[in-house]
Amino acid sequence: MSLTHFDTKGDAHMVDVSDKAVTSRIATAEGHITMAQETFEIISEGRAKKGDVLSVARLAGIMGAKKTPDLIPLCHPLPVTKVAVELTLDPDLPGVRIEATVKTTGQTGVEMEALTAVSTAALTVYDMAKAADKAMQIGGIRVTLKDGGKSGRYEA
Repeated sequence: MSLTHFDTKGDAHMVDVSDKAVTSRIATAEGHITMAQETFEIISEGRAKKGDVLSVARLAGIMGAKKTPDLIPLCHPLPVTKVAVELTLDPDLPGVRIEATVKTTGQTGVEMEALTAVSTAALTVYDMAKAADKAMQIGGIRVTLKDGGKSGRYEA
């Protein structure tokens, strides 16, 4: 298997997708952020000094998905048609589970947009709660679903 973002000389390049079919594409990614129990309680009870952590992180995730080509050098700008970000408080972590789903109709997939949405949402949770807990950890970020296009469906 070869890596598509390198040419025959080994130089990084943007993949030419002009010959690919325009199809409906979807990707879902997940991740989580773990924290101290006290921080979890501050977020779940709405006592964070910066405001509603989960609502702000949801918006940040949506914005992150839309800005992906500005952040990832070889990522194509795509007409993103839907971004949904769900943040779920999980007392077993303790922390927040994050899932993002991104859709488009285009010539390349939206895995990077889904991953960026999850990452941006997790970073926003960290930013909003870091005054209470600098030891929070972000992890488990991965693609769980990709569908559409020539390579077909992938499910983790």
